[in-house]
Amino acid sequence: MASAAEQLAANLNFSTLSKATELKKRLWFTLGALIVYRIGTYIPVPGVDAAVMGELMNQHQSGILGMFNMFTGGALGRMTVFALNIMPYISASIIVQLMTAAIPTLEALKKEGDSGRKKLNQYTRYLTLVIALFQAYGISVGLESMHGASGPAVIDPGVFFRLSSVVTLVGGTMFLMWLGEQITARGVGNGISLIIFAGIVANLPHALASLFELGYTGALSPFFVLVFLVLAAATIAFIVFMEQAQRRVTIQYPKRQVGMRMYGGDTTHMPLKVNTSGVIPPIFASSVLLIPATISGFAGAAGTGGWLGTVGRALGHGQPLYMLMYAAMIIFFAYFYTAVVFNPQETADNLKKNGGFIPGIRPGRATAEYFDRILARLTTIGAAYLVVVCLLPEILISHYNVPFYFGGTSLIIIVSVTMDTVTQIQSHLIAHQYEGLIRKSRGRTAGARVVRR
Repeated sequence: MASAAEQLAANLNFSTLSKATELKKRLWFTLGALIVYRIGTYIPVPGVDAAVMGELMNQHQSGILGMFNMFTGGALGRMTVFALNIMPYISASIIVQLMTAAIPTLEALKKEGDSGRKKLNQYTRYLTLVIALFQAYGISVGLESMHGASGPAVIDPGVFFRLSSVVTLVGGTMFLMWLGEQITARGVGNGISLIIFAGIVANLPHALASLFELGYTGALSPFFVLVFLVLAAATIAFIVFMEQAQRRVTIQYPKRQVGMRMYGGDTTHMPLKVNTSGVIPPIFASSVLLIPATISGFAGAAGTGGWLGTVGRALGHGQPLYMLMYAAMIIFFAYFYTAVVFNPQETADNLKKNGGFIPGIRPGRATAEYFDRILARLTTIGAAYLVVVCLLPEILISHYNVPFYFGGTSLIIIVSVTMDTVTQIQSHLIAHQYEGLIRKSRGRTAGARVVRR
């Protein structure tokens, strides 16, 4: 029999959405914030030649610059105020999470609840500022040394350009961090994820147009384009299935007598996701592997016989060594990040404190070992899923010149953020329906009291 929440979810429709005033305000706020973000991706950094930057980005699309340009929605290629995008904040968040697992003081803050979470968020903001300063200065220095066919990338290099570009880029990143937090608090969905999502989706029409142009000019056969679109749809469906897949661990609470009444005795489930690490492993693996190819490209060593050129060619898209290293790093980061975000011993201790236990498993250490075994198996499946989804598009990109935006990482981000946002919208609608039922119930009770009087 369906629960009350499931019955309410089945009755959700556009008429329900039109009556949810609070949800509509949140949706409009989210849309307005994303429009502001997209406008900022077209405001250039002072002193940079946009034409030369376009040439340089075309030369290094297969490197780490191409991947970051995808995440920034083209802002890096145009060298705009949002060129760093929200990536420094993501890096800072990951570093703080890793430090939380390694440093007892930060781990204690994490257990303090809301106050500890606020302090960790503050540390993340400070670290974001530091990372953004280093990255902005590195970009400004790198821009001064870049030259395209039509001239240098920087019109007037010097101290003033470095200072102005650092202030502009860091200010853009801090503004996006604030904007993402505002979306999370006053809008719908996770603001940071939605900003990355908007950047990728904004360039999908151009990627589709490029794909159809390849088919129209004969570079790709129309049959291949059709097969590719069907394969992309099947991949998206597979990602949806795997992102929703979970292992439900049965948790039972014993009965206890308080006075003349019996309490407890409930049975619930603890859901463990198959892909606990999310999209972090592909992003980390891509970043690490694309650095040598990008360095060799900037150094001009790809066409020489030097060791840097050899490494750059061996780690190019579609090369066997690149594929092997990419798969190995995805598996490594999947296990590593899962171990960071889920602590079996801590989970087992919390269950024991609350009187919960797994049927057939002794509380304490045995429960922690049970969670560890399950998590190891789930992570193996999740890592294999990430490897398949990320390597298949890499083969298409390298051998058939398919646009970079159809990579496995971008598809996983799009699907994950869409599912999370839709779930939150549904939660708001269900809450609105519950509030409506409560108001009607109160009105009927008040009416009955008036009739009695």
